[in-house]
Amino acid sequence: MALRDASLRLASADFVALLGPSGCGKSTLLRLIAGLDQPDDGELVWDGGPPAPGDIGYVFQDATLLPWATAEENVFLPLRLRGVSRAAAMPAVTAALHRVGLAGFEKARSRQLSGGMRMRVSIARALVTKPRLLLMDEPFAALDEFTRHKLQADLLGVWRDAGCTVVFVTHSIYEAAFLARRIVLMTPRPGRIDREIASALVSGPETRLDPAYAALVAEISHGMAEALR
Repeated sequence: MALRDASLRLASADFVALLGPSGCGKSTLLRLIAGLDQPDDGELVWDGGPPAPGDIGYVFQDATLLPWATAEENVFLPLRLRGVSRAAAMPAVTAALHRVGLAGFEKARSRQLSGGMRMRVSIARALVTKPRLLLMDEPFAALDEFTRHKLQADLLGVWRDAGCTVVFVTHSIYEAAFLARRIVLMTPRPGRIDREIASALVSGPETRLDPAYAALVAEISHGMAEALR
């Protein structure tokens, strides 16, 4: 059993971080929300009915790009699978790539891009359908610290512009504190939600030097220590 008694409510335009040790069911919970897995017990309830195609974007730990395709073609893929013509899709594809800072790299193939740039393409691909809900499974874990910090800041800008709800899986207390408005702490397997910590930070370039950020990191660290007991 990966999860037990896990109850989570998501609000419109929320940014929620799922934080916990390896194997606690964070990714399982994300897959349940996405409809990729079905619960053995319990249910998912959607206000206004189940999500329509394109309402949920998913960014995996690996960028999972088609290696032979250009950035533009990778981002076009979800629309192509929905039957949208290339001509009709290109404005949305170009806008998504520009939104993640890849203007000028539309024709670049995966092997020509850095790890951070490939992840940006993956995020653009998830955003191109204008989802109401964006699910992200440790997308920055394999990146160096400098690239990770840059992408965290850029992701907040994308979230504020897009107005979607984000659920972000992470092992990093510092990442959760910087990004999320709600930090959900999970216990070891079988995972359950131990507590939530609300954040009033409005993260920006100087946030990591802010005493309020340090205090939030300390609060999350203490809560996580309690959840792991």
